[in-house]
Amino acid sequence: MRSERPPGLSLRMQLTLSYTGFLMLAGAALFAVMLLVLRYVPNENLMIIENGGFAPRRTDLLEVALRFSAAGLIFLAVVGLVAGWVLAGRMLRPLEMITQAAQAASQGSLSHRIAMPGRDDELHRLADTFDQMLARLERAFEEQRRFTANASHELRTPQTVMKTMLQVARANPEAVDLHKLLPRLQEMNDRSIDTHEALLQLARAEREDLPRQPCDLAEVVQAVVGSESASVSVSLTAALVHANPPLLHQLVENLVRNAVVHNLPEDGRIWADVAVGPDGRARFTIANTGEPITADVAATLTEPFVRARGRVRSGGHNGSGLGLAIVASIARIHHADLTVAPRPDGGLMVTVIFPAVTGD
Repeated sequence: MRSERPPGLSLRMQLTLSYTGFLMLAGAALFAVMLLVLRYVPNENLMIIENGGFAPRRTDLLEVALRFSAAGLIFLAVVGLVAGWVLAGRMLRPLEMITQAAQAASQGSLSHRIAMPGRDDELHRLADTFDQMLARLERAFEEQRRFTANASHELRTPQTVMKTMLQVARANPEAVDLHKLLPRLQEMNDRSIDTHEALLQLARAEREDLPRQPCDLAEVVQAVVGSESASVSVSLTAALVHANPPLLHQLVENLVRNAVVHNLPEDGRIWADVAVGPDGRARFTIANTGEPITADVAATLTEPFVRARGRVRSGGHNGSGLGLAIVASIARIHHADLTVAPRPDGGLMVTVIFPAVTGD
């Protein structure tokens, strides 16, 4: 949608006229200097003694100067217009490339890149910054598209399964085994509720205007680990963080729950550690045993609905696929660094480093 602005001169024309005006002004200044010099020339006929001729008077010189100055100013105007138009076009070519990229982006094409050649200058830095912005926008829209598709699938699948089971039961009620049907329906219903709640938690975790206060990270970890039936080896040091208490609890709970769910069913181990680094930043690390995964796969686990193939799931729990995505959102709004890396012996290690708490 174009803005309702009155038409005006293009930037190229403005630069051209400015360049031409500067040349004309410089020529006029030279002419003014010449007039000042001519003031010192006598206006009477002066005889030259050597050959008996006459030196030109001031009026004669002034007449010649006016004639040549007018021609010179016209020449400067023509040269200024032509040279200014060419130079302005060359100078504004990068800006035109940026404008074309912006117009393409406004129409939904985020894959276009300027990729401006040449040496570094202000316009090249602007083009590079614009390319980086387009790349980030393209990734964000792709993640949003993938999230929408995955969310639609995750929400629709349990409903579709329950609908099919009920249709089969209605078509042949005598053959229905309620002892098998009801637990299956309950499982599908629980899965749907879990997904809805996880989506609500994800939306809540992306809010940045929630109140925050000093919290002891070690106390939160101890409370969450104590509520789990699985055995967790802990090493806790008091560590103060400035956070929203419910979201901090949600972050720790999701990480602990993720470690429990994806732990080895037999002889599995979980380690939780809270410490304070030399820079005063609180660090929470949780690791578990499991099947080996690659670093590339581990880096994608914070995306919504991403589940790594080959990861074990204790107790047949599939999860919502949003646990680590919620953790990433909570860490981001708390300006914490989140690292998800595979353990050399198998399993996963997640580290969250919070900013140092400054004294009031």
